[in-house]
Amino acid sequence: MIDRVTLHILDGDSARRAQLARLAFAAGHHAEIYATTEELLAHSPSGGLVLAHDDPPGHAIADLISAMMRAGQWLPVIGLSEAPATECAVRAIKAGALDYLAVPQQIAPLNTAISNAAREAEVYRIHRARAADARQRISRLSLREREVLDRLAEGCSNKAIARDLEISPRTVEIHRMKMMGKLGARHAAEAVRLRLEATGLDAA
Repeated sequence: MIDRVTLHILDGDSARRAQLARLAFAAGHHAEIYATTEELLAHSPSGGLVLAHDDPPGHAIADLISAMMRAGQWLPVIGLSEAPATECAVRAIKAGALDYLAVPQQIAPLNTAISNAAREAEVYRIHRARAADARQRISRLSLREREVLDRLAEGCSNKAIARDLEISPRTVEIHRMKMMGKLGARHAAEAVRLRLEATGLDAA
């Protein structure tokens, strides 16, 4: 038995919104409906997942996810289409959607998609939390400390970093020590891992 989920249904077509809401209620879920992305963001939902119709095809889902990211209101998104095209599905998934499927007409396909999205969303939430923590730590670094970290991530030695930044190896060591302290990193590999995790927010 799937857990009850709040579904935020985003669709400019009122008849399709109503159809999806009825299906959601019949499946045991709660449904909130929105005609535009602006309505969804104004509601500022803190949980559940979004069922969003991809209109215009190949662009609406990416635009929605970008808008949510800018507003700091990320929720898992399932893209819907009357006739899903491969290229549109690929664009939606690359943008961060957890699934992309034909507008469901029955309860079983809807619940399968919700169940899969819920599992993936938890993994994604943990990934984003780690990325946000890493980015917060890195934001404490000075410009020079960040430059040292960037070059460490490229596999450069202290001597190579010194040459590249036109400073002494001793100065590199000082910046490196301060950088490690601010990051709370015990060794260079951990500092590099934090830098890689921080970029996860850009990739997501």
